[in-house]
Amino acid sequence: MWLLLAFIAIPLIEIALFIQVGGFIGLWPTLAIVLLTAVVGSWLVRMQGAAAMANLRGSMRELRDPTEPIAHGAMILLAGALLITPGFFTDTMGMLLLVPAVRAAVLRYLSRRVTVERFEFGTPPPRRDPHRPDVIDGDYVELDEPPRPPRDGPSGWTRH
Repeated sequence: MWLLLAFIAIPLIEIALFIQVGGFIGLWPTLAIVLLTAVVGSWLVRMQGAAAMANLRGSMRELRDPTEPIAHGAMILLAGALLITPGFFTDTMGMLLLVPAVRAAVLRYLSRRVTVERFEFGTPPPRRDPHRPDVIDGDYVELDEPPRPPRDGPSGWTRH
């Protein structure tokens, strides 16, 4: 229901703003502002997107929870989509999402409303018996047939 309301309300808001701003400053300055916000916004999205990717790589490298960098990257992506959509309302929302403090506030709001049931990161390390440090607990599978010896010569994918 909320999505339908947004798809109806946002274009109406944009049309009303175009009429008001265009009537106040004229057609060409209005179009110039829309074009300028798209160009500047695209540049800002590119810069902040690169920084968000660097933060994500750093959190992965240091084995930290990547939730925050992923959320910031998603909001920057949404900001880019809003900025390339012509209009004053969408440009304003897109520019607001490019402000790190606004993204942090949105993330805090969403984190209060979203509950994570389970989170796994990578494969678990092998289990060790604390009483026998030389024994590593593991799983195995018995094979019914012995492994085939390697064939000499080229594989079936190459010509002789």
